[in-house]
Amino acid sequence: MALDKLKKIRNKEDLTYQEVANQVGISKEYYWMIENGKRRLTYELAVKIAKVFKSSPDYIFLDSELTRSEQKRRIV
Repeated sequence: MALDKLKKIRNKEDLTYQEVANQVGISKEYYWMIENGKRRLTYELAVKIAKVFKSSPDYIFLDSELTRSEQKRRIV
């Protein structure tokens, strides 16, 4: 799942929920809910989170398995 990637990236960067939340401008609890699939996020918020990790929202949040299956359906 794409949110697993978010957690892995945060852990690799050695950042806490609070540190990411502070940089994004949201509460630690809200960030935790996003990372654990309890809350949806807007594209604007996805962009802010991606900037913390110097990445793109697509890289972090786009499920590559879904993308591949969608591409296969279009080809057929």
